[in-house]
Amino acid sequence: MKKICIVGISGKLGQYMTEHALARGYEVVGVCRPQSVAKLSRFAGQIRIFPGRTDEREVIRAAVADCDAVLTVLVPWGVQGYATNTAQAVLDFAPAEARLVFSCGWHISRDGKDRYSWQLRLFVALFGRLARWLRLADLSDQEEACRRVFNSKKRWTVVRGSDLEEGESEGLPRWSGHVGDAVLASNLTRRTDFALFMVAAISNDELIHKAPAIVGCRSASALAAGI
Repeated sequence: MKKICIVGISGKLGQYMTEHALARGYEVVGVCRPQSVAKLSRFAGQIRIFPGRTDEREVIRAAVADCDAVLTVLVPWGVQGYATNTAQAVLDFAPAEARLVFSCGWHISRDGKDRYSWQLRLFVALFGRLARWLRLADLSDQEEACRRVFNSKKRWTVVRGSDLEEGESEGLPRWSGHVGDAVLASNLTRRTDFALFMVAAISNDELIHKAPAIVGCRSASALAAGI
């Protein structure tokens, strides 16, 4: 049985990943803030929780010990390097051969070859400035977190999510190496399927050292692409 750690387990994406991981028979441990532990009551007796901020190094050290994989939700909350410190702790303390899977948005680019719509560029610019001014979030923090992951020699994958919606699973999302590719044009994925892709990446070595951008498998663009 594989043992996996979900960093950010109490959020919507984290809880969906927990469901998919348990369905595959994985042993699941997770990290979340103490005040969010109650959100996981429905998993009582099935998972082990390490209460603490996801950027607390000693919490991460304890949680990822002996894990075969670590799934990390990178959120750029605040302006104190939350995402960067979370990613660095996972990179530092996860076992050498563990599969590391990180989540972020389409705005993250590994090689600068992504082609973004003007709407997405405008949203990122306006939201980024407003969120930082209000000290709510810092998109540059998530960019730095991913830069450190990209430069790591560990067995990582960075999954870049499109816009998300709730609903029943449609199946494993389609992916492409670059935003702007035709298959991604619909820009919509079920949140549960984003989680499914994260969990499936654990056993997909094709995705090691890649940053797949995903879209729902039943979206118009995915169906038109015929893949």
